[in-house]
Amino acid sequence: MNDSVLKMVEEVIESRKHEDAEGSYTCYLFKSGLDKILKKVGEECTETVIAAKNLKNVGGDKEKEELIGEVADLFYHLQVMLADLGLSIDDVLSEHEKRNLKVNNKKQFKVVDKNT
Repeated sequence: MNDSVLKMVEEVIESRKHEDAEGSYTCYLFKSGLDKILKKVGEECTETVIAAKNLKNVGGDKEKEELIGEVADLFYHLQVMLADLGLSIDDVLSEHEKRNLKVNNKKQFKVVDKNT
C-alpha cells in the first residue's frame, strides 16, 4: 500500500463532510460530532491492541486478519478525526517525513542508578 490509498479514502471522507447521504456512516460520524468520533478512535485503538495481543499469543491466520481489519478501522477513524479538525493525511505524512530525515534519530535513555 502507498499513501495514495489513504488520500483516496480522505477524499471520500471530505466529500461526506459536506453531504447528508442517507445511510452513510461517515456522514453519521460528522453529524454526531467530535466526541463521537473520538469515542470511535478510542474503541478502535483498544480493539487494535487486543487483536495484536491475540496475534502474538495465538498466531493464526484468523488473528492476523483480525489485526489487519482493526488497524484499517483505526486508520479510517483517525482520518475522520483529522478531517473534522481541518487536518489532512498529508500533514501526518509530512511529519513522518521530517522525523525520518533526522540525523542520529536515536532515543536517548536516561541512566538510572539502581543502587541509590
